[in-house]
Amino acid sequence: MNVLRTKSIEQSLEDTDDPEFKLKKKLTAVDLTVFGIGVVIGAGIFTLTGEVAADYAGPGVVFSFMIAAICCALAALCYAEFASTVPVAGSAYTFSYATLGELVAWIIGWDLILELMLGASVVAQGWSTYLVTFLDEIGLGWPDSIGPADSEHFSWGHVNLAAVLLIAVLTTLIAVGIKESLRVNLVLVGIKLFIVMFVIVAGLFYVSGANYHPFIPPASDPISGSGLTQPLIQWAFGIEPQTFGVLGVISAASVVFFAYIGFDVVATTAEEARDPQRDLPKGIIFSLLICTALYVAVALVITGMVPYDKIDPSAALATAFRDVGKSGFATLISAGAVAGLTTVVMTLIIGAVRVLFAMSRDGLLPHAFGKTSPTTGTPVRITVTIGVAVAVIAGFTPIDKLEEMVNIGTLTAFTLVSIAIPVLRRSRPDLERPFRVPLSPVLPIVSALVCVYLMLNLSIETWLRFLVWMVLGFVIYFAYGHSHSRVREVEKAR
Repeated sequence: MNVLRTKSIEQSLEDTDDPEFKLKKKLTAVDLTVFGIGVVIGAGIFTLTGEVAADYAGPGVVFSFMIAAICCALAALCYAEFASTVPVAGSAYTFSYATLGELVAWIIGWDLILELMLGASVVAQGWSTYLVTFLDEIGLGWPDSIGPADSEHFSWGHVNLAAVLLIAVLTTLIAVGIKESLRVNLVLVGIKLFIVMFVIVAGLFYVSGANYHPFIPPASDPISGSGLTQPLIQWAFGIEPQTFGVLGVISAASVVFFAYIGFDVVATTAEEARDPQRDLPKGIIFSLLICTALYVAVALVITGMVPYDKIDPSAALATAFRDVGKSGFATLISAGAVAGLTTVVMTLIIGAVRVLFAMSRDGLLPHAFGKTSPTTGTPVRITVTIGVAVAVIAGFTPIDKLEEMVNIGTLTAFTLVSIAIPVLRRSRPDLERPFRVPLSPVLPIVSALVCVYLMLNLSIETWLRFLVWMVLGFVIYFAYGHSHSRVREVEKAR
């Protein structure tokens, strides 16, 4: 069984002209940059900044964001080279198929579906929490019986109707067309960036220099875990995550790294870019740079407004303004969070649809499943399927259960894309590469090692859940995908 057969770059590009699987090329560099910002700037900037400052690094969280940004930039460079060289839908799945073989590509595709669907579900649940908060602040309210519920207050049969309605609306919009979806995304990202800039500018008037001392608080006790909840690196090597001090800043970088997850989703739309060789690298790198600047600025403002040990981790931005006597700003911030998280959910659903579309076109899943509508130019069947799955997960599971599953899926993809860069350089030196990762193979290898280190910081139970999902994927691949692969059919025809 040839499970490591590769799909040539030429064949991948030729498949994009198949009329039954053809996507419309409508996206510009601006669209792609906004797309990236839309998915990266989300719950992280509204909650994670304060949480990590309070629990790990104090004002030194600024350095944590910078370290995480450097780590992400390494992976971003690898994605930019691949996306400009192989401008085909599917992101890491397509890149892996061209370099590491079909089985690895399947693993990555299956892994990305997990990452993107769970990511959309988790963020939709967070969106519903902010919506309820916003409605309460303007005096409307939302019934608890059909609202968000954490594990402690969750009961089977409970439905988070707010999250389900959000996903239903976004799924319909995405099915109508990618350009139409991104027009809405552009408006919502504009609102979100206005709120973030408002927080930065308004917050500067309430910053106290005394709150920055010490900028990196003295080292404190490590965070110890036990059983299945402990990080794999602690179980295997006895290394415990540190809090505060220089090691705390580094530990915090492992946590805030996940605030950047999403820029890779830009690569899933490669096939719909008007000039992918030029615009895709710009979209990926510009979105990462803009998001890094915003994260650092917000971190400086929040830790300057409130002493780090008094920050409310659950709602850092809103409570920071309440603490300085500006409670009215909390309503505006909640509205910004609702708009901001809407764009994240929409972008993650689009990413999941495009990965599943690429796998269906390659025959690893049924062909009929991925055919595009002649009217909308989108894969409507896949879009509806993903929408229903995300709605079920978001609507009928408790909040705070599966967040780490998103992280392990993303880091696995980052690792394999980084490894694939030097592999493709060696196997296909003749390919035109409009964008090239500098210092290859050193930077791609460093990128892969950083991602593996961050994966080791995830809990044992997350690894076990990931393995169960992978086993299910192997069953589907060997039962259907391997024998129906388009690449296999081409080989048999020769």
